[in-house]
Amino acid sequence: MNYIEAIILAIIEGITEYLPVSSTGHMIIASSFMQIANDDFTKLFTIVIQLGAILAVVVLYWKRFFQSLDFYFKLLVAFIPAVILGLLFNDVIDGLLESPLVVAISLVFGGFILIKVDDWFKSNEEINKENPDENSKISYATALKIGFFQCIAMIPGTSRSGATIVGGMTQKLSRKVAAEFSFFLAVPTMCGATAKKLYDYHEAGLVLSNDQINFLLIGNFVAFIVAMLAIKSFIDYLSKKGFKIFGYYRIILGIALLIIHFFIYPLTII
Repeated sequence: MNYIEAIILAIIEGITEYLPVSSTGHMIIASSFMQIANDDFTKLFTIVIQLGAILAVVVLYWKRFFQSLDFYFKLLVAFIPAVILGLLFNDVIDGLLESPLVVAISLVFGGFILIKVDDWFKSNEEINKENPDENSKISYATALKIGFFQCIAMIPGTSRSGATIVGGMTQKLSRKVAAEFSFFLAVPTMCGATAKKLYDYHEAGLVLSNDQINFLLIGNFVAFIVAMLAIKSFIDYLSKKGFKIFGYYRIILGIALLIIHFFIYPLTII
């Protein structure tokens, strides 16, 4: 990895972390075309720079993080399923992270879901208009169910934000409320994933060089700045327009990748 590649991946992370298009999937694709996807440090980098994007949520919604202990307990409940399944299937997940083909298939499948999700849960928006305070109350049961939806995103290309937002909408939350809870849930989830990845990197006997530390610092900074812009834009767009454009984007990108894989160059060995 070089500085240009680090910045490109960080920009991709900042833009896509909170969009329902899969930030991990996009970074796998980009790093594959850069021919650095199989490098151990690249795998670490794509996880650790998500901390920068997460910091953007803390800065933008800092008041919400000091509202009550109940808020933290609900995030913890939603976080638990990912911890358990992540530890149980760590090796399987790592293997999937090396497969752009899995990303392509997930993009297409998830795209069709996003195209239909606004119609499936149209009544949620009406409920929110009539009882906005009632709709914004997330129970512990709702938090846990959203946490299970988050586990689906362990499949690269699925999108953590997409899975958790749809999970929230199945619990009669509006798009905006579901998206914001998804943002908050990203904080413990990605902090945990980063700690686990750094621990595994150390346990493997690998040591970060000075350049690699600089890559991580720059990557987190760039991801933070870009994510700050992306979050506000996404919430405004989602509240007004819904998911369809993201669904079409996923399908087009996924099909393009499948065509490349089967007719031009096998993505699994890029």
